[in-house]
Amino acid sequence: MKSRKSAKRIERAILGTVAIFVVLVVGTLVVRSRLARVEPLGPEVTGADLQIKQAEIEEVTQGVRWRLKADQALLYEAEGLTRLRKVAVSVFERDRSWTIVGDEGDLYQASRNVEIRNNVVLTSSDGLRLETSVIRWQGQERRIWTDAPVRLSRQGAVVDGTALDVRMGDEVTTLRGRVRATFARGRP
Repeated sequence: MKSRKSAKRIERAILGTVAIFVVLVVGTLVVRSRLARVEPLGPEVTGADLQIKQAEIEEVTQGVRWRLKADQALLYEAEGLTRLRKVAVSVFERDRSWTIVGDEGDLYQASRNVEIRNNVVLTSSDGLRLETSVIRWQGQERRIWTDAPVRLSRQGAVVDGTALDVRMGDEVTTLRGRVRATFARGRP
């Protein structure tokens, strides 16, 4: 008799545990489904005049060939502006080239000036690497500049500053603010 009562208690305990487990799983699924991020079914509402996926622009200006690629481009004709997401700009000159990547940016249509923001990295064909949060290109002046903190590195040398101005035509580079340079030992 005792063994039958203890067997029934074990059965009830197992059944109760399974029931609690089922309730917890169902509750978790219901809560997660209500908190889940819903992806829109149609195109994103942006107010843009034109939305382009996998945009690519290539031009030659003053002897410099450049190519801009973006995962998405939103064209605002009235403002003369194209907003870009996941941007990569490649610039090719006779003896050097460089690539600039960033999370987002703007292309000003009339001037073809470009601003790239968030996680900006510039790499050049001679091994220079520049990291900052925003960088701007002014085509008419052939100027790359930022007023945000910047880090330059090449072959073990690292230079940090608070702003950078590169005048391509004059071949002049100015690093401003508190400048700190570190050089690795034993490098040629």
